[in-house]
Amino acid sequence: MKKNICLLALTILLSQAASAQQLFIEKATVEYEVKTNIKKKIGDGTWAEMMKENLSTFSTAYFHLTFANNKSIYKLNHFNEKEKVPEWMKRDEEESEWYTDHSTATVQTKKMVVGASLYVKDSLPAIEWKLVNENMNIAGFNCRKAVGKIFDSVYVFAFYTEEIPISSGPCSVAGLPGLVMAMTIPRLYTSWVATKVMVNGVNESIIKPAEAKKTMLRKEFRAMLLEKTKDNGNDEESKQWIDQFLWNAQL
Repeated sequence: MKKNICLLALTILLSQAASAQQLFIEKATVEYEVKTNIKKKIGDGTWAEMMKENLSTFSTAYFHLTFANNKSIYKLNHFNEKEKVPEWMKRDEEESEWYTDHSTATVQTKKMVVGASLYVKDSLPAIEWKLVNENMNIAGFNCRKAVGKIFDSVYVFAFYTEEIPISSGPCSVAGLPGLVMAMTIPRLYTSWVATKVMVNGVNESIIKPAEAKKTMLRKEFRAMLLEKTKDNGNDEESKQWIDQFLWNAQL
């Protein structure tokens, strides 16, 4: 009887150890469902109102974040083709990708800006995070809420999990003690939610930066964006469009 109790206790301990080991995910591919209210994003005005007549209210895209060995790559996987989305918006998403080396806290992004592919390599953006005592289960993982601020005044509402201990997330969002599983940026009318975490068959070969003949620093990229938008008008509508353009390009 005593022997059976010891065996049962050992079995329980081994089972708990195996479960704990499974929670420590060293590599995976995470799928995010990204929803954007494109009618709000393109703003108001005569041109915008004409566009809205032929568009869906929301666009839904699916991005994959693949990570291993403390490095990650984030890029588009596919769109919901049933939705009517402007081709220029699709093309920009298809060209964009983010490669991050978390051991050095550096990120290289590829962005399509005014028809040209541009490459930015710099340190990860500093985000002012504040942890909140609010929890949620997302894709089977326990997550805690955090509120961050980017570009001085744009708020990010995120849920991260310490069960996936890589300080990463969609785009260049990072800096939390675990993976961002969901986030919302109200001023970009966009939300990201992890729908599944795939730990088998991870293709580590894709975790590499895009080939670039020339890269620029973030401050150089921002200066170039400001130069390209300086003649777009000073009215409130134009300023809102420029802000959206700048935030999206730098995210």
